[in-house]
Amino acid sequence: MTSPDHILETRQLTKEFKGFVAVNKVDLRVRRGTIHALIGPNGAGKTTCFNLLTKFLTPTSGQILFDGTDITNEKPAPIARRGVVRSFQISAVFAHLSVLENVRVALQRQLGTSYHFWKPERSLRRLDARALELLEAVDLASYAAIPAVELSYGRKRALEIATTLAMDPKLMLLDEPTQGMGLEDVDRIRQLIKKVAADRTVLMVEHNMSVVSKIADTITVLQRGATLAEGPYAEVSRNPAVIEAYMGSAQTELVGAH
Repeated sequence: MTSPDHILETRQLTKEFKGFVAVNKVDLRVRRGTIHALIGPNGAGKTTCFNLLTKFLTPTSGQILFDGTDITNEKPAPIARRGVVRSFQISAVFAHLSVLENVRVALQRQLGTSYHFWKPERSLRRLDARALELLEAVDLASYAAIPAVELSYGRKRALEIATTLAMDPKLMLLDEPTQGMGLEDVDRIRQLIKKVAADRTVLMVEHNMSVVSKIADTITVLQRGATLAEGPYAEVSRNPAVIEAYMGSAQTELVGAH
């Protein structure tokens, strides 16, 4: 029986690849309305875990429950329709559509015309007001008319968050949202995640400890596919096993990221 406080739960979630255990009996519980970060050294199994949750990979064993329903055997599309929406490490926007049009494409799902490419453009204009609201939420309203290809990398990631929000997610999965960014963009995206998480749940894989330390309510640390530690940042960052797992410069980063 799942707790109503938890929107997502995994039980003994395991993934093996030809004898290599990438995710090893992970019990993950994500509370509603929180930001939950999944961290760990390279090769810890973080992205594999995300791929299992969104069914890009099939678990070898274990269970995945979302909103109290067992979704272990569901396909990616039904899981997305339930409200589990993921963004990827690599920015995925339509480069030559305008910023507004990118969000409008994501909103088309609500009209049931996602594949009706021959429909006149005016049939989509009713979505413009909502698209602008979403762009306002991610501080991109002033960029609405420009081609997405002209955005800086950080703003492309903000646009991707807007298109994710357009899918009306109950649970947003963000995979390395600040990867490859300079300090200014990192800070913008960190504030943006905090803002959009005000009325939804966020599960994020993130390598930047300064981001995790400032916005995550709960942190799960993976090592070699298994859960090493879990709790708030102040507790996890002082856990000797976690410090040992990160070692060297990463150890300094982990403890000094306040």
